[in-house]
This record gives sequence, C-alpha cells and structure tokens, in this order.
Amino acid sequence: MHTTHPEPQPASSGQLLSQRTAEAATTDHSGRGAADWRLDLPPSRWHRPLLALGILLAGLTVATAVGWLIDDRELLGVNLWEKPLKFAISGTIYAVTWAWIIGHFTRWQRVAWWAGTVIAITLAIELVVITGAAMAGITSHFNVSTPLATTLWSIMAAAITTLWVATFVAAAALWRNPGADPARQAAIRTGVAISLLGMGLAFLMTGPNAEQLNDFQGIAGAHAVGVADGGPGLPLLGWSTEGGDLRIPHFIGMHALQALPLLALLLELGARRLGVLRDWAVRRGLVLTGAGAYLAVVGLVTLQALRGQSIVAPDALTLAIAAAIAALALAASLGVLVAGSRRRASRTTHEQTL
Repeated sequence: MHTTHPEPQPASSGQLLSQRTAEAATTDHSGRGAADWRLDLPPSRWHRPLLALGILLAGLTVATAVGWLIDDRELLGVNLWEKPLKFAISGTIYAVTWAWIIGHFTRWQRVAWWAGTVIAITLAIELVVITGAAMAGITSHFNVSTPLATTLWSIMAAAITTLWVATFVAAAALWRNPGADPARQAAIRTGVAISLLGMGLAFLMTGPNAEQLNDFQGIAGAHAVGVADGGPGLPLLGWSTEGGDLRIPHFIGMHALQALPLLALLLELGARRLGVLRDWAVRRGLVLTGAGAYLAVVGLVTLQALRGQSIVAPDALTLAIAAAIAALALAASLGVLVAGSRRRASRTTHEQTL
C-alpha cells in the first residue's frame, strides 16, 4: 500500500526548530509508528550512555581548551593540547548525534542500544588514551617506540576498530527503521553511510610509509603524505599546508552525519518562504543531490591527499574535478526544483478546475 506524505505547513516561530512534519503521523507497512526524527526528542528516549559521554566530553573540551590557551608546550611542532581538544570536540558531537538517532528507533532497539553502548565505551577509551598521552608528553597515534607507547597505541587501535564495527551495526539497525519524513530519512541514512566511509578512511593512515620502513624510528603510520607529520598546518585543524593530509577526508566524511541532516533541516526552514520546498519529494531530491555531491567531495579530497597535495594548494586537476562536482550538483538541484514546480503548478491547475 502506498503511503502518502502531506506537505508540511509552516510552524509558528516558537515551534520552528522543533517542527514536526505532517508525515510523522504515518505508519510503515507493519503498522508500527515510523520514526519522525524529532528535534524535540523527549529526554527519556535519548541513548543514556552516549548522552552521558557527550556531556563528559563537553567538559573535556573545556579543560583541554584551557590547557591549549595556558600551556605552551609543543609536540611535533604543535601545542600539546591541540589533539585532545580536537578529538574532544569531535567526540562530543559524534556521541550526542548517535544518542539522538538511536532514541528514535522503533525496530532493533536492543541491538541499537548495545551498539550505542559499545560506541560510548570505545570512544571513551580512545579519548582517555589521547588525553593521557598528551599529559605524558608523548604521541598517541602510530607510536611504537617504547613498550608503553606500543601498549597505548594497541589499545587505541583496538578501540577504534571496535568503534567502527559498532557503528556499522547501529547503521544496519537504522536501515531497518522506517522514517515518517522521506527527506529527513534520506539525510540521516546517507549521512550515516558516508560517515562510516569517512571513519574507514582513517585506516589509510595506519600503515608505515616507505621512509619509515627504510629508517624505522619507532613510528609506523602517518597522516601526512609527501611530507613528515608535524609540519606547518592550518590553525587548530592542523591540516598540512605543505603536503597531502589524510585527516581531511576522514574529518569531512565523518561529519556527513551532521551536515546532511542539517541540510534537510535548512530545506524545511526554507519551505516557510518557498512553496516548492513544501513538497517532500523536492526536499528528498535535494538531500540526495547534496549527499551525492558530498560523497564526491570526500572522494576528491582523498585523491588530493594521496597525491601528496595540500588542501590549500590545489592543482588544475583538483580544481577541474571540483568545478565538475559543483556544476553537476547545481544542474541536479535545478532539475529537482523544476520538476517540483511543474508538479505544484499541475496540482494547482487541477484544483482550480474542480
């Protein structure tokens, strides 16, 4: 049986950010309520371990930011606290996002709860190792120069791998949960899928490069390509300004989990002014177009990093591919909007003839 999705009506200003579309009342084929991906999800529905971790990591963000401001010690040419600060910020966002997503599940709830709990535990282990290593004045990633460093890296590598597997399980459970609003559903599903890819790209950094194999100094793996780790980089992000950097596709890919749902929300807000965006099919089409463009960008920055090219010094090939991605995304978006406008005009004409 085909389920219709009525166009959402504009909400009052006080309800804008917690707007629930009319589709939230629909049900899936089994008759069970479909997730409506509410921004105002009741506190009792959030995944408690992940939410608790998010709160703890928010506190760690503040603590490491203070350390970054008042402690001028450096490791590999950057402030000692820069890495734990970046990971604390990213971890906070990641934990809170998954706590919210899992809170909407109506199917595979137990599987998702346990997957979320494993995510919380392994993410906490990773942050403890990164912060502890910084406090000890040693690098946490790729370091096998001493028994202590090797143990810390092994623990963190196992935690990261387990985290990816747990996220994959949670993502599989997500695909078993229907969504009431097709645009929001598309945004969250594609965001999770690209995020998994982005997380997986981190494994490109874990193998020793040719220079390390030729002259082993206790470091096996690197995020920079074509230059040594620890050189000049962008402020706070640290991305190399002299060579390729595999942290870039890892970062961009991971945060599709937030970027694409944000796109869906912005389209809903835009529907208050643009009638064509009140059509869920238009919003869904634009979300899928955005997801395709986002995935292409992840591929482009991965290629750029592997070629040893800095993000701030793109060559002609990189610029040409970027231009092609932008042109195709624009053309696809215009196609979705034109098709939606025609459907809207046809509907209006039909209603006037009745």
